[in-house]
Amino acid sequence: MFANYLIGLREGLEAALVVVILVAYLVKIQRRDLLPGIWLGVSLAAALSLGFGALLTYGTYGLTFEAQEAIGGVLSVLAVGLVTWMVFWMARTAKNLRGELHGQVDRHLAAGGKGLVVVAFLAVGREGLETALFLWSAVQATGQTTQPILGASLGLASAVMLGWLFYRGMLSINLSKFFTWTGGMLIVVAAGVLSYGIHDLQEAGILPGLHSLLFDVSAAIPPSSWYGTLLKGTVNFSPATTWFEGIAWLLYILPTMTLFIRRSMRRTPTPAPVQHPVPQGAH
Repeated sequence: MFANYLIGLREGLEAALVVVILVAYLVKIQRRDLLPGIWLGVSLAAALSLGFGALLTYGTYGLTFEAQEAIGGVLSVLAVGLVTWMVFWMARTAKNLRGELHGQVDRHLAAGGKGLVVVAFLAVGREGLETALFLWSAVQATGQTTQPILGASLGLASAVMLGWLFYRGMLSINLSKFFTWTGGMLIVVAAGVLSYGIHDLQEAGILPGLHSLLFDVSAAIPPSSWYGTLLKGTVNFSPATTWFEGIAWLLYILPTMTLFIRRSMRRTPTPAPVQHPVPQGAH
């Protein structure tokens, strides 16, 4: 549940910050008449994300077991790739995010302002699609249904609340440190999802070695125990891990985490992009 809360919080906060920056800038330049376009883009992005999540959930019904496992494995690997890209992209662009968005707003204002719907839709839709795909992969990996959804929902709700507090100028945090710590944790979660995706591909017969175990500690860490469930739900730990899963986990997490830490150490911490109160008349 914690892993899915982290996914919802991280992705949701990225989307919330984009919306906050766009809305605050339009209010600052006295163009509140364009705010409905922002909310329209956000609403369309949310609908697209929900539809994509429903497609992932129900789209494989009626397929053979091997086909379902193959699709699950491929999508899990794709989700890991997208989340890894997102972690490094945010680490690189967080410092200049506000300036880039202000530039996009200015360009669209010169063209009449209708393009702001597209700006909001693309910015929020990207985060929504990534969240839906990674959350679906995490649900498949843990074999649960309600707890991952609950965790992600709480994470998204927290992100919305933080975004509102940013907008009102009631909260200021060091976003550089926030995205560094959550990025590191997401890399650990992604490594577990990748391992599960490899296992799916093995069950589908696409990859070999399904019964060649690297280790089996099921006796010491029963999957049904509270600590087995905790490890499964947080880092997708499997007590019975194949050689292929273990090698994939190591080949992903060691270079990815090393590169992420090295880049994080080179960056200068930056303050939260939204720190000043906005006029109370804004909507």
